[in-house]
Amino acid sequence: MKPAFIVAVIAALALMGFSTYEALYAAPTEALQGDVQRIFYYHVPCAWVGGLCFFFNFCASIWFLFRRNQKVDAFALASAEVGVVFCTIVLITGPLWARPVWGIWWTWDPRLTSTFVLWLIYVSYLILRKFATGGQGAVLGAALAIFGFVDVPIVYFSIRIFRTQHPQPVLGGGENSGLEIHMLYAFLWNLLAFTVLGLVIVWARYIVQRIDQSVEDAHKAAALRAGGRA
Repeated sequence: MKPAFIVAVIAALALMGFSTYEALYAAPTEALQGDVQRIFYYHVPCAWVGGLCFFFNFCASIWFLFRRNQKVDAFALASAEVGVVFCTIVLITGPLWARPVWGIWWTWDPRLTSTFVLWLIYVSYLILRKFATGGQGAVLGAALAIFGFVDVPIVYFSIRIFRTQHPQPVLGGGENSGLEIHMLYAFLWNLLAFTVLGLVIVWARYIVQRIDQSVEDAHKAAALRAGGRA
């Protein structure tokens, strides 16, 4: 295992530990929502990491269609898998936050619906990659990923374009938006920690996928040799 990867894992764990302290203890309790608002420090960074992973997948998918490079394909698949994990966390933490604040677990407003559709698109991508035969899974998956990424900016801009039940942007959302300074520190630390954690997991999944590709190539070569001898 490369020393750089070990250092990255240690950095991710240290950041996650410190950011958890910031979110649960250092940040003040929100006056109206109480402690349930602390989900914000996990919900939003997970959404950011999910979108970042889908962007990586989008770029790698375009590159793969032009180059047919196995390393790029491994990175595309790893990014999509990690993106789906973080998007799933968003869809879980959102209702956990909404229930005590809104009084409901879920509502089909533009932000929530577009996020759920995004999750479905990339789950479909993973299913296609898993079960497609004839060597076309990577190509078809890349095409789906490119078209599916269109939903990412829709998710981001939905609360800026439409009137939704989802809260307006806390940062950069207008005249009355913003966070108390200690809340902002806690949020930024968690954003950094989850970003590093997400990148480390993508890196680890990429390594595993490259090993899987090597094993599959070895099996194909062995089958060709066996067929030639026959």
